[in-house]
Amino acid sequence: MSQNKPAPRWINGIEPSRELLSYDGTQILEYECREQPSLLRELLVAYSTDAAIQAQLKKISDAANSSNPVLFIGMGGSLCSAVSGSIHLQSNGRSAFSLDAGEWLHYGKPVWDEAALSVLLTTSGESAELVELVKRDTKQPAALLCNNSASTCWNLAENKLPILAGPEYGNATKTYTNSTAATIILASEILNHPWLDDAQHAIDVFTSHLEPVFSMRNELEAFTRGAANIELVGRGAAYGGAIMGALTIREMSGFRAAPHTGAGFRHGPNLDVDGTHVAMIFALGRAAGLGLKLAAECNKRGGKVLLISSEDHERTDRLLPIKIGAVSEPWEGITSILVPQALTLAMIERNGCRLPPRFAYGEMVQ
Repeated sequence: MSQNKPAPRWINGIEPSRELLSYDGTQILEYECREQPSLLRELLVAYSTDAAIQAQLKKISDAANSSNPVLFIGMGGSLCSAVSGSIHLQSNGRSAFSLDAGEWLHYGKPVWDEAALSVLLTTSGESAELVELVKRDTKQPAALLCNNSASTCWNLAENKLPILAGPEYGNATKTYTNSTAATIILASEILNHPWLDDAQHAIDVFTSHLEPVFSMRNELEAFTRGAANIELVGRGAAYGGAIMGALTIREMSGFRAAPHTGAGFRHGPNLDVDGTHVAMIFALGRAAGLGLKLAAECNKRGGKVLLISSEDHERTDRLLPIKIGAVSEPWEGITSILVPQALTLAMIERNGCRLPPRFAYGEMVQ
């Protein structure tokens, strides 16, 4: 006697259209990347006008009223988004840290009550580690940033903010950019800093550069073709973009890419740079000059460099510069992801996509 198959647990509780269900991984990546500008604008409108969201922002930011650190806790793309929030607070004199949720679950409990506020970030709201953390009783305030209002985490959390990126079927693209924007906004509220003008400018820059960068994706792929490895190097909020960029390349193409801070690369992997090596260096923000210096060192050792900066640089056979308009810190956490996304799309268009779309949740285990 046959048993009926259980109904699919659709992502975000929403059944995809028949057209979307027919897309392969390559089509999904491009589709969701191109959704980012409009979804970022929708998030800004909601966070600046929606009374319920504004009330939550005030409640959560008011809860962080001690001098103890603010923790941003997530995994994967959510951890990458957390970097911009913690960097914004640190840069303005407030102690804050980005932490891996899996590590924090197993090792952070003895000190968790020392935090002024813990912000838990999760796209699905169903990841086993995040569900367990939301269930844990901490004496200090906690808040949730989540993209799924039908999820376990959302239903358990008292203080919560939506990511508003809609269902996502490939690797983290629009959930990364919207989550990053939300963490920056929350950090700005904690600091009592205005954020709307900087946010609108950053999204204008992101929007105006998406098509030009994606139209040169085959040039990016040809420049990196044949490399033994690609290492993405960033500082500040752009380090979050470097981690997310490396995850995008690896998850979608299967090519081994790795992220580094500028200092971490300078005092380690830089020593083995040679003609087989490609570095993607984000020379953005206050430490841009150090990125330019590192690019020159890589070229001197024979390595190739994809250089993302807000200035004009001359192209050579080992240097491919991509100019992205300047934004206020830490909004480069969003603009830095454009080049890795475009490169990944070109790589999988040429060599095939390793990550099929996921339209429904599977079993969530640690």
